[in-house]
Amino acid sequence: MGRSFFFAGGGTGGHIYPAVAVAERIIELDSTAQVHFFCSERDIDSRILNRSGFEHTQLPAKEFSVRPGKFIEFVRSFLQSTRIAKEIIAAGDKPVVIGVGGFIAAPACWAGHKLKIPVALLNVDIVPGKANKIIARWADEIFVQFEDTAECFTKTKAKVSIAGCPLRKAFDNPEPAKVKSKLELDTNKKILLITGASSGSANINDAVCSNISNLDAFADDWQIVHLAGMANYDEVAKRYSGAKIAVKLLTYCDDMPSLLSAADLVIGRSGAVSIAEYAAASVPSICMPYPYHRDRHQYLNAGKLVEAGAAIIVDDVPDAGDRAEWLAEELQELMKDDAKRREMKNACAKIARKDAALTIATKLIEVSP
Repeated sequence: MGRSFFFAGGGTGGHIYPAVAVAERIIELDSTAQVHFFCSERDIDSRILNRSGFEHTQLPAKEFSVRPGKFIEFVRSFLQSTRIAKEIIAAGDKPVVIGVGGFIAAPACWAGHKLKIPVALLNVDIVPGKANKIIARWADEIFVQFEDTAECFTKTKAKVSIAGCPLRKAFDNPEPAKVKSKLELDTNKKILLITGASSGSANINDAVCSNISNLDAFADDWQIVHLAGMANYDEVAKRYSGAKIAVKLLTYCDDMPSLLSAADLVIGRSGAVSIAEYAAASVPSICMPYPYHRDRHQYLNAGKLVEAGAAIIVDDVPDAGDRAEWLAEELQELMKDDAKRREMKNACAKIARKDAALTIATKLIEVSP
């Protein structure tokens, strides 16, 4: 049995996918290594991890809240999660704990800190979240995607390494032809991909569906693949009823590396993982940042693609009509302009970093017990 690596975090695909990417590379470098995940009780965590093949333990931790009843629940769940994680970590061989973000990461990293074992932190968003700001106090090394992020960790004693965003091995060898065949797409038509990340986005769905009449004008040359999310699927299906443009409507797609590489244009959120995936797949994007984060980190993430010439931002503004109109203007221009999309595609290739997972895995394996 080889060295034990414990990844802690979850609640969204944006936390788990980078961790899985690093874990894959660790096993690739050292086949004797043992990998275990601490995740949340949300369905998305188990769905991703069951498919990855890595062992995982769900922790009962709850999100932080200052409300009296909720705060007590938070404290109890934190202590319970710490006890569970501490027992499992202590049984590992020369263990290392890697926090990957979200409220689940903190108790496991705290357990690692109390056990006096190495603690690392993976922070792919341009602005660290609350949990990562706390975990940084216990971390020995922090891996970040952006140089700007390093400035957020100046008060910690941890070493900060700018490594990029870890992406799954499937991004090394995507299979666009395979996904087109599986989804029965027309190989003679360009693909407009719409995605609201792992759970879908009601606002993006609405903005696109409000533009069906505009999109119908592109029916001869384009087709749509729309990942609507489980909760919104039926409503979106109704709104596409009668559309002239061909539409493949899905709740979710397991092979995003291939689907993104097959797409000619994507409309989606701009989480840290999403923008790294757009760049790696060399797909031009219209980013609609999630608007309800106080620090607007998705807007800042998208700004990195815009600076490189690889994306356009359409704000997810409160007024649905304004949102749809703004999207219509930018979307139609890009769908008409092959040269512009080609420029954006080339810009993606210049900024993509596909070596992040391997770089981080290598450093974790070299960490002293």
